[in-house]
Amino acid sequence: MPQLISATTIMGDPVVNAAGDDLGKIEELMLGTANGQIEYAVVSFGGFLGMGDKLFAVPWKKLTLQQHEHRFMLDLPRETLEKAPGFDKNNWPDTADAAWSAEIDQYYGGRA
Repeated sequence: MPQLISATTIMGDPVVNAAGDDLGKIEELMLGTANGQIEYAVVSFGGFLGMGDKLFAVPWKKLTLQQHEHRFMLDLPRETLEKAPGFDKNNWPDTADAAWSAEIDQYYGGRA
């Protein structure tokens, strides 16, 4: 397992669940300004050829790198992600709003 990896290396990497279902791909990483740590990965899901994709902020620690497959695993059923709080790529949430991050953390059971 690499100790360091560049952010650009994982942009566009697929996200799958334990059943091997396609859950989307990593579009962005969100860093905490207070601690400099990756807090969320923005995962795109749905749509066709990038059109109509819904974006989801997934707590970073919920993702597991599967290095040899060059992908990430999110141990959730596809239906759980479909129902998660999401946003449109042209209408990002106010990430400074503590209520937004609290809603995301509650849905996924925290960031740990």
